[in-house]
Amino acid sequence: MNELEKRIEKLTEELKKALSKATDDETIEAIRIQFLGRKGALAQLMTQLKALPIEEKRVVGPLLNEFKIKAEQSLSDAQEALIARQQKIKLEKLQFFDVTAYKQKALQGHTHIYSQVIQQLEDIFISMGYEIADGPEVETEYYNFEALNIPADHPARDIQDTFWLTNPGWLLRTHTSPVQIHETQKQGAPLAIVSLGRAYRHEALDASHGFMFQQHEGLLVGKDISISNLLATVKAFLQKFFEKEDLDIRVRSGYFPFVEPGLEVDASCPFCTKGCSVCKGTRWIEMLGAGLVHPNVLRSGGIDPEIYSGFAWGGGIERLAMIKYGINDIRLFTSGMVEFLDQF
Repeated sequence: MNELEKRIEKLTEELKKALSKATDDETIEAIRIQFLGRKGALAQLMTQLKALPIEEKRVVGPLLNEFKIKAEQSLSDAQEALIARQQKIKLEKLQFFDVTAYKQKALQGHTHIYSQVIQQLEDIFISMGYEIADGPEVETEYYNFEALNIPADHPARDIQDTFWLTNPGWLLRTHTSPVQIHETQKQGAPLAIVSLGRAYRHEALDASHGFMFQQHEGLLVGKDISISNLLATVKAFLQKFFEKEDLDIRVRSGYFPFVEPGLEVDASCPFCTKGCSVCKGTRWIEMLGAGLVHPNVLRSGGIDPEIYSGFAWGGGIERLAMIKYGINDIRLFTSGMVEFLDQF
């Protein structure tokens, strides 16, 4: 048992002990931040995970994921127990009550479908040894375009695609790819990160497009990284997300300025073997774009492409959710319709 495994066991006991003494909401929230916050104990262990050999990552990664799930459940149980104690105290203080009075059924809340899918993705990639990275939604032209090998005359820079701010050179990021540059400049190589977050594009709102949408994007940089590493990673991720071990993938050539070669990745339909309405009878569904990181992008991150190589992929979180749960309109995610949200 290595040091990280021992630390996970110790954290489990420390969390249990801390929750046993929690008597109010503020204390429970402080415990959550201490163990699961962005700078909490779990985040620190994830940082240490990157330095482990791949064999140990395969053991410790799932343990960290299991710890996160159990910790969230323990915090939820503690919150429910606290609420129950508070309600009991209130009832005991009542001297008179009408037993015939009507009590409206309490509404039960739950996490938004966005949060549920993002958590699923985070759990999958953490178990694969990736670090969750974040970046600003308001970006500079350099990080959003130039550092990603997108020249000044590229159509993506057109005003119809980009929300430009009044400050020259600033914009709402059009994809989560700028996180790649921020992290490579900060961490160097090797690294394995996944970024999940909002992106913005100047598009008309319809059933399959929105001016604000959620993206997931991954980047792995190391020595001797090849297309086979990329395809194995993407296939394992899609199999886990759709909970279908026999799911297969195929690739088509595609153009993305920040990768070379660029690939469009399709997955075999998770719902049929002969064609259905989801795959439009083709048995294949387009999932995401991917490719080997362009040398110019590596240089922008301060990485020597003569020594290191890498792969990246990216796609829409809404698209994954729409396919998995049979949602036919992207606008439902932000509609606030209780009837829609109650399904999840």
